[in-house]
Amino acid sequence: MSISVRNLNKTFESAAGPLEILSGVDFELADGEAAVITGPSGSGKSTFLYVLGLLEQPTSGEVNLFGETPYAWSESRQAKFRNERIGFVFQDHHLLPQCTVIENVLLPVLAFGKAGKSDQDRATELIDRVGLSHRIDHRPAKLSGGERQRVALCRSLINEPDLLLADEPTGNLDTATADNVGDLLLALGKERGTTLVCVTHSLQLAERFPLRFSLKDKKLVRPEAGVRS
Repeated sequence: MSISVRNLNKTFESAAGPLEILSGVDFELADGEAAVITGPSGSGKSTFLYVLGLLEQPTSGEVNLFGETPYAWSESRQAKFRNERIGFVFQDHHLLPQCTVIENVLLPVLAFGKAGKSDQDRATELIDRVGLSHRIDHRPAKLSGGERQRVALCRSLINEPDLLLADEPTGNLDTATADNVGDLLLALGKERGTTLVCVTHSLQLAERFPLRFSLKDKKLVRPEAGVRS
């Protein structure tokens, strides 16, 4: 099992007092499965994704990733695990403006060492796979929104992660570009046997996923019988 979450609760402190975002959430996903989570704005979708990605400490509950319980570790060990085994795709792509396409793709490798020839070859292969070979030495300012998001997708896969997390990956894109990025997200994850969790407002993107969940009233609603494939 890639992901096993049990009785997850998340509460934030606010001026008005504790604000409960997630309550008693359970979630399981097997190796290589792809799931999407939908729900209204403010329902806790992104918070749940950040908990899975070791970016947001849960208030209580158990988070098990690939047989490990990383929230019991030090922050430095969590950071290493996150870099090596988890990839992220955010709505705003977060590319470094001073870096070229290939340099942005290689950033997760450089975070804990130097990029060797095999890393550069893998980056070049990913960039070619998303149709951006002709942009490999360009900086983000010269790219369209869709091109930037494709670079972000390559960056998320450079370390061949076991888990890929996507937070509104098509939210800022026009319909045609969103379709293209959605296709690539699912295809590249499947090719590499990566477990994928995506949160989105887009019902068009959500319909492409074999497993669909929704967050309502702080709870994760499980798929109906027969949806899991």
